[in-house]
Amino acid sequence: MKTIVIGAGEVGYHIAKFLSATHDVTVVEKDEDVARRADELDVQVLEGNGANADILASIIHDADILVAVTGFDEVNIVACMTAKLIIRSHPGWKETKTIARVSNPDYIDVPVTSRSQVGVDIMICPELALASEVAEVLSSPSAIDTEVFAGGKVQMMEFAIRPDSKLVGKQIQDLKLDDCCIVSAIFRKQEIVIPHGNDTINANDHIVVVGNPRALEELGRVFGDVEQHRNRILLIGCGIVGFYLAKLIDKDESVDLKIIEYKKNRCIEVAETLENALILNGDGTDVNLLREENIEDMDVVLAVTDNDEKNLLCSLLAKQMGAKKVIARADRPDYVPLFEMIGIDMAVSPREATVNEVLKLTMGKGIEKLTMLEGEKAEIIEYTTSRYSKIIGKSLEKVKFPKDALVTTIVHNDEIIIPRGDSVVREGDRVIVFALSSSVSAVEKYFK
Repeated sequence: MKTIVIGAGEVGYHIAKFLSATHDVTVVEKDEDVARRADELDVQVLEGNGANADILASIIHDADILVAVTGFDEVNIVACMTAKLIIRSHPGWKETKTIARVSNPDYIDVPVTSRSQVGVDIMICPELALASEVAEVLSSPSAIDTEVFAGGKVQMMEFAIRPDSKLVGKQIQDLKLDDCCIVSAIFRKQEIVIPHGNDTINANDHIVVVGNPRALEELGRVFGDVEQHRNRILLIGCGIVGFYLAKLIDKDESVDLKIIEYKKNRCIEVAETLENALILNGDGTDVNLLREENIEDMDVVLAVTDNDEKNLLCSLLAKQMGAKKVIARADRPDYVPLFEMIGIDMAVSPREATVNEVLKLTMGKGIEKLTMLEGEKAEIIEYTTSRYSKIIGKSLEKVKFPKDALVTTIVHNDEIIIPRGDSVVREGDRVIVFALSSSVSAVEKYFK
């Protein structure tokens, strides 16, 4: 499969790096230094404007996917439009799917949408996708990550085991999960464990559970002390991500939201839009301000400024001063594991939505959803089986599934099935699989 990546910043570089192992990748970047960095990958690099018709015409004729992820919305949209016009003017050329990264709310108001009428098959707003992801986590107080599959019928939740948790030292089988839930993974320091019933839960483990959303909501009470009170949230930074997130949180009448924003003009803009939030003009690293706002009483602190280092400092201060849960934005991919390593509950990156959508397109037919976990060391993938899928018609115990992968859930019609050895996958079933990234290609063969 041939992929063209327009823009070699953090998002473009990461996509090119990931795909270069199995795909023919061409990167177009106009900045000489950025292009030089991309040239270190096993990809073809062209220096120039990715929206230039002559450049696109020279490389688009046999491309399967074009991904435009520069830092400029208009360049990304024009690149996709131009690519489509060039292809349509050459009958017989392969149809190329186009993806554009767009942040301006004038162009997009949902995380992922289609604008095929202007030549963009998939338009992604990473900032809004990140805000939606964080808002979903906030709706589950005891979880540090959550994702839904199979149209909302199946949910994944990740729980952190605190050192003082009553679960420390117990075995997985002691959790006594409902038949509609399964522990699919344990993240332990740098190790990923696909657990068995006799595996012991350690302090600071992250436990990933997949199953029925209602059952998981009840299970959340086992993993965390959920007090019944208004959720107190402090949001530091109200740029694009912060504003999207603030609007989502502000709709929840059970939340008391405070926002700290450094720019006075921005404070005024936000205050005119949000009805229920308290807007404070100040610096999120100001210890005196944090004390005045009783940060120790906060259920959640969100550090989502445009600066990774500032988010790190704000998060560490919040954690040290007693905030119960701290979530930080980290644009640089290598910062995500670092943030979590030093005690921040959850690090989130706007680029993940773009990367996941691109990977879903490049992995082939049958994939409905893909979510990367633990710094992209593991994935949860939702497949829809067809009559050609090699996994159908056999009991799972007879399928030679990779040892680093696990079928966590089968959705047959509207029935949620936690599979056993004698479970059989049928045509049209939705199958949710947890797998280490190294095993994904082997898993995919069973669903083609």
